[in-house]
Amino acid sequence: MKIIVCVKQVPDTSGKVAVNANGTLDRASMQTITNPDDLNAVEAALALKDQTGAEVIVVTMGPPPAEGMLRELLAMGADRGVLVSGREFGGSDTYATSQILAAAVNKIGVDAEDIVLCGRQAIDGDTAQVGPQIAEKLDLPQVTYVAGIEKDGNALTVKRALEDGYMTIKVQTPCMLTCIKELNEPRYMNVADIYGCYDKPVDVFDFNTLKDEPLIDVNKIGLKGSPTNILISFTPPQKGAGQMLEGCGKETTDKLAGILAEKHVI
Repeated sequence: MKIIVCVKQVPDTSGKVAVNANGTLDRASMQTITNPDDLNAVEAALALKDQTGAEVIVVTMGPPPAEGMLRELLAMGADRGVLVSGREFGGSDTYATSQILAAAVNKIGVDAEDIVLCGRQAIDGDTAQVGPQIAEKLDLPQVTYVAGIEKDGNALTVKRALEDGYMTIKVQTPCMLTCIKELNEPRYMNVADIYGCYDKPVDVFDFNTLKDEPLIDVNKIGLKGSPTNILISFTPPQKGAGQMLEGCGKETTDKLAGILAEKHVI
């Protein structure tokens, strides 16, 4: 049994956003972190590994430095990493990204007992589209917004979060699940696996590796194959420091009214 987890290296939202001339993010010049929802997906995979002995494979698409993130996930307990990296893949939107990742997952192979996991969405795009699109392209049943997983043979009983409660779904493997933060608390790396993470394999899937996959079409990958057009990307301006007025009497309210009038708010 394999559990394939699709993860993404995203810009650290506490840092500054760098943008290329074509409107895409200049990821190489920004501080990065592992997408938070994806960490919940990794933890779900590791918990199932603890129960069943499954092999956990973490997959990401990104530039060569993204291997460092994969090594961190190997240090958490994953068994193998796959880095999907190539200039032909650069500038991909969610449609093109799901096309490429689905090809990579298909290259790894999805057998009868296998599970594919993703985080609900990435914090840099917040679209929640890639996981469901991968499932659609691989013809896998899918459950989104997963807040609980129980495995019984080739079936999973999944707790799915709704706006006003939960629903329970039973799904057969192979399947795709997208995970939310309420599912679990990601574990820390341990010392033994930190030392051992460089002994674990990380395979690189470039364009030549995937070009013969049915899902790889040069007109449907990269910036050229991305139907989404970004008008502009920018760092939001910082808000000015607030002003605190102490007291609750008429003097304070009069002072507040005077400040608001001076700023033409009232």
